[in-house]
Amino acid sequence: MKIIADFHIHSKYSRAVSSKMDLEGLAKFSEIKGIDVIGTGDFTYPLWFSQIKEELVLDESGFYKFKDYKTRFVITGEISLIYSKLGKVRKIHLILICPNLDIGEKVNKKLGEKYNLKSDGRPILGLDAKEFLKIVLDISKDILVVPAHVMTPWFGLYGSKSGFDSISECFEELGEYIYAYETGLSADPSMLLKMKECRERALLSNSDSHSLEKIGREVNVFETDLNYGSIIQKIKNNDVFETIEFYPEEGKYYNDGHRLHDVNMSPEETYKHGGICPVCGKPLTIGVLNRVMELADLKEAPSSKFKSLIPLKEIIGEVLGVGALSKSVNNEYVKLIKEFKNEFNILLYEDISNIEKINKMVASGIKKMREGNVSITPGYDGEFGKIKLFSEEEKKEQIRQGILL
Repeated sequence: MKIIADFHIHSKYSRAVSSKMDLEGLAKFSEIKGIDVIGTGDFTYPLWFSQIKEELVLDESGFYKFKDYKTRFVITGEISLIYSKLGKVRKIHLILICPNLDIGEKVNKKLGEKYNLKSDGRPILGLDAKEFLKIVLDISKDILVVPAHVMTPWFGLYGSKSGFDSISECFEELGEYIYAYETGLSADPSMLLKMKECRERALLSNSDSHSLEKIGREVNVFETDLNYGSIIQKIKNNDVFETIEFYPEEGKYYNDGHRLHDVNMSPEETYKHGGICPVCGKPLTIGVLNRVMELADLKEAPSSKFKSLIPLKEIIGEVLGVGALSKSVNNEYVKLIKEFKNEFNILLYEDISNIEKINKMVASGIKKMREGNVSITPGYDGEFGKIKLFSEEEKKEQIRQGILL
């Protein structure tokens, strides 16, 4: 069976996160989205950890249940490390996936001896990544440590602003215990597999969500039973069935640029300008595409299984000409979910002819998305890219034919 998992989310106790990101909200929206396994996020935060212990129940799958919801929880969190190494300030985000609450509690106790875990759901530790990994492995070698959004400029392992050129520079001899990387919203496997160190590890894709609406915007698909041990072994064996991705151009750091002056450049343009903003003369923020090109050992990546999707509410919003969070979009979304079970079923599997019976233009948009027939203005320097399915001419023609809805 296929299991859809989103390991990296944040709770309501992290900075700039919705207050609705509680366990019931996560369980409810995961079912609407079609997610089988969702991370708890932020297990290092004391108050959230107490709620997790009180409200989740371990079941025979090795995952945790919340009340009668079908979606299972796995104990996860993200750590921010800021430190100096090799003469440079490093800023690295790491995801932890823990086997159970007992081991999670040991992690919290050990880190809490020296660091303030109450500061934020994603705590900032002044600790070298290698030393952090050693602490975790001494607690349990069953904990997975996954470098988050591995290419993003400031907090990715290979980030242009504060990262490294190789895993050995970061983790030294302990790099062999890193079994997976997270792709991040601005990269996909077709980019990262050009790099040798990425080919040697599983590539995971997660939402890094700060709101219920965003969970599942990127996920992992495993072909196995709903079993914690089986899924973790699949990751260690670099045997992820496929990932569901953002179009990477839509991510905030795909291109190079300088947001303050609306400068958005491809790597080729950056090279022509010497990496300098033509407006103010300051260095550009070097994005993911450029950084991949710099570190790649292959011009073409080997084939891999992944799909690029657009969230259903964004498709509906484009069709209706309103924001994705508007009431009219939600009404149409609820109608589609009620008819076709969950969002992933609609986006990936449902026959287009069936969707046409509910909304012809949404069906047309989903068909275009499945075919990769989209138009994108790439994101850069913290600015999300803009993705469109329909040109203005196509919309006018659809309306003329009377198939807007």
